[in-house]
Amino acid sequence: MNLRVVGASLIVSLKIFYREKTTMFFTTTFPILLILVFGTIFVDQDKVNFDLCLQDLDRTETSAEIAKALALTGKFRIIEVDPAVDAVRYAGENKVNLVLVIPKDYEKSYVRYLQFDDPTAFATIEYVYDPSSSSVDKKIEILELVFARLNQGLSGKPQFARTEEISIHTRKYRFIDFFIPGIIAMAVMTASLFGTVNVNTELRQKGIIRKLSTTPITHTDWILSNILYQFVLAAISTTAMLLVSYAVFDVTLLINAWLPLFIVLDVFTFVGIGMILTRVAKEAQSAAAAANAVIFPMMFLSGSFVPLEMMPRYLQTFARALPLYYVNEGLRAAMVFHDNMTALIYSAIIGTFAVMVFILGITAARWEGSK
Repeated sequence: MNLRVVGASLIVSLKIFYREKTTMFFTTTFPILLILVFGTIFVDQDKVNFDLCLQDLDRTETSAEIAKALALTGKFRIIEVDPAVDAVRYAGENKVNLVLVIPKDYEKSYVRYLQFDDPTAFATIEYVYDPSSSSVDKKIEILELVFARLNQGLSGKPQFARTEEISIHTRKYRFIDFFIPGIIAMAVMTASLFGTVNVNTELRQKGIIRKLSTTPITHTDWILSNILYQFVLAAISTTAMLLVSYAVFDVTLLINAWLPLFIVLDVFTFVGIGMILTRVAKEAQSAAAAANAVIFPMMFLSGSFVPLEMMPRYLQTFARALPLYYVNEGLRAAMVFHDNMTALIYSAIIGTFAVMVFILGITAARWEGSK
C-alpha cells in the first residue's frame, strides 16, 4: 500500500467535492434539515395533540363536562360538531377520522345512576371513526383512559360510561388495504426519479448524450423512449406488488382505470422533476443527493408512513403541497373507497402539476445542456 498515492487520491476527491457546490449543500446542509424536520415530528410524541370533533346531542352542563375533561388532558383540540348533522356523513365529507358523540339524555341517565342508584342506567358514547387512519387508534386509546378514570370515580357500581365504535364505511377495511396504494405510489416515484437522474447524469458524464445530439435521434425521441422505459418499469413493479398483496395479505383493492392513470401521472411528474434536477446538478454525485432531497421528504411527509395528523400544523400544510400526497390519496380513493369524484379531483391536481414540471423538464433537458 502506497500511503502517498492514497493521500493524493483523497486530496483530489476532496477538491472535487469542494468545487461541486451542489454536492456540498446536499451532503452537509440537507441532512441537518432532515434532522430538524423529522425531529420536530417525533421528538415530543407525548406532547402531540389531536383535533377531536365532538358532537354533544345532550347539550347539558353534565355532558359539557366531558369536553372540559378531554381538553384538560392536553391531548385534544376540541372541535364542536352541530348536533343536527349526521356524524357519519360529517366525518366522511370533512375527512375527519373520529367524531365523539355524546348521546341524548346523557344527564338524565347520569342522575338516575348517581342519585337513584339505578344499576340499569348507563350512557353509550359513540366513536364514529375512519379505520383507514393510523392515528385513530391512538385517539381512541386516550379516550378510553379518560372514560376509565370517569368510571373509576364511580367505584363499586357498574360502568356508567360505555363506548361503541361505528365505522364511517359500510365495508370492513384493514389497514393493509390503505397501506398498499401508498407503497405503489412511492415505489413508482422512486424508480422514475432515480432512474431519470442516474441515467441522464451517467450518460452526460460519459459524453454519450453529446454524441446522441449528432445522430438522427431527436430530443423528443430521446425523452419519449425514456418515458416509455419508466412506464414499463412502473407497470412491472406495480403488478408485482399487487400480486404479492393479493396472495399474501388477501387485500380487497379494486383494480380499475384509475390505477394506470395515476401511475402515468406519477411517472410524468417525477420524470419531469428528474430532468430538472439533472440540469441543476450535473455531476452524478450531486444529482443523486438532490434526488434524495426530493424523495425522502415526500416519503415521510406525504402520508405514506406517518399520518399527517401526527405532524405540526405547518408541516401538514407543506405535506398537502407535495405531489406524492395527491397520488397517494387518489389511489386510495379509487382502489379502497371506490370514490370516483375524489379520484377525479386528485387526478386533476396531480395532472396539472405533472404537465407543468414535465414542460419545465423538457425545456431544461436540452441537448445543448450536455455540451
